[in-house]
Amino acid sequence: MTDFLRPWASLDWALAVVVAWLLIGVAGVVAMRRLRFVALVLFPTGAVLSLVLLAVGVVATLGPTQHAILPLGLPNLPFHLRLDALSAFFLALIGAASAGISTFAAGYFRTGEGTAPGLICLEYHVFLASIVLVVLADDAYAFMVMWESMALSSFFLVITNHRIPDIRRAGYLYLLIAHIGALAIFLCFGLLQANTGDYTFANMRAQQLPNGWASVAFALAVFGFGAKAGLLPVHAWLPEAHPAAPSPFSALMSGVMLKIALYGLLRVAFDLLAHPLWWWGLALMLLGLCTALFGVVFSTVQTEMKRLLAYSSIENIGLICTGLGLALLCAAYAMSTFAALALTAALYHMLSHAFFKGLLFCSTGAVMHATGERSLGKLGGLLRFMPWVGWPTLVGVLACAGLPPFGGFVAEWLLLQTFLFTTGLPSSSLDMLVPVLAAWVALVAALSGYTMVKYFGVVFLGQPREEKIATARDAGIRERIGMLWLAAGCVLLGLFPNQVIAWMAPVTRMLVGGVLAPSSQGASWLLVPVDVERASYAPLLFLLGVLCTVGLTFYLVRKRYHGRVRRVPAWGCGYPVANARMQDSAEGFGQPIRQIFAPFFLMHRNLPSPWDTQPQYRVTLEDPFWRGLYLPVAALVERISGFVALLQRGRIAVYLLYSFGTLLLVLWFVMR
Repeated sequence: MTDFLRPWASLDWALAVVVAWLLIGVAGVVAMRRLRFVALVLFPTGAVLSLVLLAVGVVATLGPTQHAILPLGLPNLPFHLRLDALSAFFLALIGAASAGISTFAAGYFRTGEGTAPGLICLEYHVFLASIVLVVLADDAYAFMVMWESMALSSFFLVITNHRIPDIRRAGYLYLLIAHIGALAIFLCFGLLQANTGDYTFANMRAQQLPNGWASVAFALAVFGFGAKAGLLPVHAWLPEAHPAAPSPFSALMSGVMLKIALYGLLRVAFDLLAHPLWWWGLALMLLGLCTALFGVVFSTVQTEMKRLLAYSSIENIGLICTGLGLALLCAAYAMSTFAALALTAALYHMLSHAFFKGLLFCSTGAVMHATGERSLGKLGGLLRFMPWVGWPTLVGVLACAGLPPFGGFVAEWLLLQTFLFTTGLPSSSLDMLVPVLAAWVALVAALSGYTMVKYFGVVFLGQPREEKIATARDAGIRERIGMLWLAAGCVLLGLFPNQVIAWMAPVTRMLVGGVLAPSSQGASWLLVPVDVERASYAPLLFLLGVLCTVGLTFYLVRKRYHGRVRRVPAWGCGYPVANARMQDSAEGFGQPIRQIFAPFFLMHRNLPSPWDTQPQYRVTLEDPFWRGLYLPVAALVERISGFVALLQRGRIAVYLLYSFGTLLLVLWFVMR
């Protein structure tokens, strides 16, 4: 690191950004209902601070580890902070994504959003400050305090429009599952400190837990952090909370907060538990693939924009966890190169997902503001009315679909390369299973592309399905800048993978003891994950080929054949007048998937009778986990609560009898 860049790697800069965000939140409370001041001054200032955090993270990833102790917290229990390569990587992710989202939010808000603009500003920037401190925390106490601050501030962001009962219910469901997950994380830290009473991460790294207790700690970490990330079966909050929250918050939760949950899993599984077992990786791979397939199948059949994107986030989180599981499996067998390749794929996917899913949620918010609709069945043809929203959205859709030359393709391609070229595992069963799992990943990627075709095609192509769509106005200048920033991230991650992978090398070296960068330094334009004779990818050459093909086609059509082709109306398939009702609908796109993957859904069909004057056919799809898991657990809790309520209703003599019986029971156990 050069002397010029060294000061930017300081932990003090990250803390200064946190303090500045909190001051912005306080300024928002002072200017509680001054929408223009909040939108034109406070949110853009927060976006500039995000750029500062991005610079700190990029530089600190390549620098030495730093420590600090803050005089906060309880007596003799201060906050320990640590800035290492892993935390610096996530600081860069937070800064990069929040810069675009904060800029978009500066132009998004209108009057009547439910919560006063200044209070929204406070909640938003407290949320950002909390997630930065979660990443920097170096003891369980600081981590849990910041984790709960993140959960509470995000809860208030979800229920911004709190006057709507469905939004309040979605927020309470999110808060409930978040606290259940937090309890599991707390128990995990309790095991990791190994009865020493020292809850610093340095002490946890020094402990050598038996395999049994280490496995329990790993399982608690997967459950606790998986509840925040949206892994099965604790995913139910995500499709409810994302549609309930305003779009900038949905973008921030999906693009950033879900990655903070994965940061916690990385910190525990690869750092605090220094010696992973092989079956941890296999279990996490299978859980990730089940989550990915479940999420992508449900996203294909959604008819509401934000629910479609929420289930797509579940799918992407599943793919990332698949890469983390494969990295754990390879690390357990001391295959550091392949572990680094799998971990690089997962980290790359986190970066890409932060950009393209943040972009898609922002564009959805712009569409909802312009049209007042969130149902796919009432949209269409928006590309001609909202080009500044449509074209960046196309970039996000292509990146989410995993198509080159965008960042989503690089991440999924690296993951597939890891699966296909991971050979020599000690178990022959694992050697046979890994290619099968690779096919599973390919299926999920194909269905993701199918979903994105549905999303973009139904919303932006064709003819408007409602008359009011023709009056839609394009996004404002601040919203455009925010979306263009996120779209640029999708493009740059796809065009310069070698540079990004080399920057991430300290993270993989720290966690698995290997790096991918040396294998890709043969040529700066050629990405070689394993061996140039096996597979390689040249993003700049691919882009050049696409541009040449498009340019040649344009030349031939417009220059060579223009005027020699007779233009006639398109064939209407026998219909004299074509209208929007003849276009493929969202339900029509999802019908083949609904038939193929019927066991995934609980379907309720409302069939019209032959005597209905206005017959309607409706199919309602329900999450099987909701009826099979959540409702029985809720009924059990309600039954137990009723029993406890019965115990609380009585006379003082009965309460004394309870105390006397408890005392006798304790004495019996002691005397035995």
